[in-house]
Amino acid sequence: MSSAVLKLSKTEIQKLKDYYADYLLNKKVPYSEFSAKKNGISITAYTSGKVLFQGNQAEQEAARWGKTEASATKKSSSLPANFASLSVLGSDEVGNGSYFGPLCVCAAYADREHLAVLKQLGVKDSKMLTDEQIRQMAVKLKELIPYRLLVVKPEKYNQIQPKYNAVRMKVALHNQAIRLLLAEISPIKPEAILIDQFTSEANYLKYVKQEAQPVKEKIYFVTKGEQYHLAVAAASIISRASFLEELDNASLELGTKVPSGAGTPSDRLAAKLLRQGGMDLLGKYAKLHFANTEKAKKMV
Repeated sequence: MSSAVLKLSKTEIQKLKDYYADYLLNKKVPYSEFSAKKNGISITAYTSGKVLFQGNQAEQEAARWGKTEASATKKSSSLPANFASLSVLGSDEVGNGSYFGPLCVCAAYADREHLAVLKQLGVKDSKMLTDEQIRQMAVKLKELIPYRLLVVKPEKYNQIQPKYNAVRMKVALHNQAIRLLLAEISPIKPEAILIDQFTSEANYLKYVKQEAQPVKEKIYFVTKGEQYHLAVAAASIISRASFLEELDNASLELGTKVPSGAGTPSDRLAAKLLRQGGMDLLGKYAKLHFANTEKAKKMV
């Protein structure tokens, strides 16, 4: 079991608590602000400002929110000098951990000339922005920089998932978004391609070889990629805005709020949909291989 520790401000800890709202535990750990458990990873935020992540892929989960001393050294040394000022194509995905809603993958290209404008817009990690800020910023980003967005809705996701595991599916989508965007901006070539890391570099390269047109040149992989280049931050914002829009559409169609995440509210809504239309209805809105499906069946 791995572990990682971050030092965060009170504001940042509140953002964590909001993000893990569906996974909060009732138990009270001494001197803690909250405890949560998501996908086998325990998260405990202490009053001192330290946040402890424990479990398989704990370091990867912690990297969503900041850099540990060891990981910062490793990631920084893997990138070229002055990376943040280069013309970079970045990619990120949203929706992978949510039972309801699509998987959205976006590649965005931010050249040197646009970096100052992106900073003025307030482009940064989408998790540090409100949903309304994300929606507004995404509109401006789409007008400002080239991007390619891929949205895999639950119905399509459920058709692909038995053939592709979750990692291979994301590899295929990132590769496709990057390849399409490279073709769109050609003959311009980015100085680097940065993927917000969701699996090891070796694993990514293993799966991308199975794609018909793999992109492998000038690719770098770091967790918390938004901290290293605004291209990844822009891709994250556009992806998140699309994900929110899809949840809004699903809420209108079903006449009830469709939650993000994979907590108890998702279980309850899944059970309701099973009662209304069985697996056919649920499969239009949810990723069926999640554990929520079995929980909902037991509730029904």
